[in-house]
Amino acid sequence: MTGEVDLLPEERLRNRKEAGQKLASQLLDYKGKNVVVLAIPRGGVVLGYEVAKVLEAPLDVVVPRKIGAPGNPELAIGAVSEDGTVVLDQGLLQMFRISNEYVEREREAERAEIRRRTSAFRGSLPPLDLSGKIVIVVDDGLATGATMKAAVASIRKKGASEVVVAVPVGPPDTVRELSKEVDRVVCPIVYEPFMAIGQFYDDFTQVEDGEVIRLLRLAEKWRERSQS
Repeated sequence: MTGEVDLLPEERLRNRKEAGQKLASQLLDYKGKNVVVLAIPRGGVVLGYEVAKVLEAPLDVVVPRKIGAPGNPELAIGAVSEDGTVVLDQGLLQMFRISNEYVEREREAERAEIRRRTSAFRGSLPPLDLSGKIVIVVDDGLATGATMKAAVASIRKKGASEVVVAVPVGPPDTVRELSKEVDRVVCPIVYEPFMAIGQFYDDFTQVEDGEVIRLLRLAEKWRERSQS
C-alpha cells in the first residue's frame, strides 16, 4: 500500500476536474489558435474536457494501450496506439527475452480493445483531422510514459504541426524523456520519489465509460464551432 505524498497544500489535487482547470490555466496562450485537444481515456477525458472548455477547442480521444510483460501484465514493455503504432522498451525486451511473436500477439489483442473503446466513446463521430493542427494531449498523470509515447508517435504520423503534452503530475525522468519527443510538456507537479499517480489526488476514483461519453457529447459544440 502506498502512502500520501508530502506536498504543499497548493500542490495537491482535489480531483481530476481541479487538475484539468489547473492545466487549462497554463495553456491560455493556445486560445484562439488552431488547436485540438486529445484526451487519453478514461481519466484523462475529465481533464481534457476542462482544457477544451477554456480554450474553446474541439475535443477527441486518443486511445493507446499498454503492452504488458509475460506473466506480469502491469509491467509495460511498450504500448500501441489506435493506428497500430508501437513504442517498445528495448531494454525490457532483451532483459526478459520477449519474442517478436509475443509482442505481435499482444499488439493485436490491445488493438481490438482500442477499437472497442473508440467505437463506444466516439459513437458515430469521425476522428478529428490533426493535419496542420497544434495538438494538446491530456492525461491525468504520467508514470512510465509508455502509453503517452505511443499516442505522440501516432499523432506525429497524422500530420500535427505541434504536439504539446499536458499532465498535472509526473516523475522527473519520464518528463525529461518525453520532452525530447514533443514540442512542449506542461506538468505543474514534477516529483520524486514517485510511486503512483493516485498519490497526488485526494479523489482518484475510477472514471466510468458513461462519464467519458457524456463529456465528449458535451464537447461537441466546440467541434462544430471549429468546423463552421
